[in-house]
Amino acid sequence: MFEASPFTRTCELLVERGDHALIGISAGNGYFSQRRLAQIIDWIGHRFASVDLLYADLHLDTMYRACGDDAAQAARRASRALRDVRRRVRRAMEAASDVPARVRALALSETVDLPGYRTALARIDRELAEDPTVLRACEEHVRTIVGDGPGPAGARFAAGMAYLRAELPFLLSTPEVLSVPTSVCCYHELLPLLVELEGDTSCIRPGQGHLVLRPR
Repeated sequence: MFEASPFTRTCELLVERGDHALIGISAGNGYFSQRRLAQIIDWIGHRFASVDLLYADLHLDTMYRACGDDAAQAARRASRALRDVRRRVRRAMEAASDVPARVRALALSETVDLPGYRTALARIDRELAEDPTVLRACEEHVRTIVGDGPGPAGARFAAGMAYLRAELPFLLSTPEVLSVPTSVCCYHELLPLLVELEGDTSCIRPGQGHLVLRPR
């Protein structure tokens, strides 16, 4: 059902090891239908010991405001998007309830006070300040994602950087954040951040892998 492409040979070994997988879910992304999520859980849940479905619930209203909504409109859109993604995740988990892995759903906001998240974010902030390669990769990632949408370009970029910064501990250091031995981030396309790093994966912590999981 899926074509799996590990980002590097090390990522391939982490997939084979199968400790933990992270499925990142963007609210409002139509790719993550209930049926597709159930299929992903089924595929991953038979290959990894534990699985976390992480949905981003931070900075959504900021993104909507940067795209031209007023505060009230942005709050309503964010609330609707989060209700919808929570419902899809819950129903997908129910549909794939017989997988052998331990599967749970996590909101990004539930993780930001974890000691591992705080430690990882502090280190990432230092890297953003000191390493131009990492900063450039993040900036190009955001430009690729936000594109030429509505609203002022500067506001969209700033909101996108805040959104990405909140996710970076999971993209670069999930084992540290969730206290798991190793982890593989699974997404349906190669993240622009990884492309922009151009082979320099020094900012990715040991035990962190990435897997592109595309439907056949």
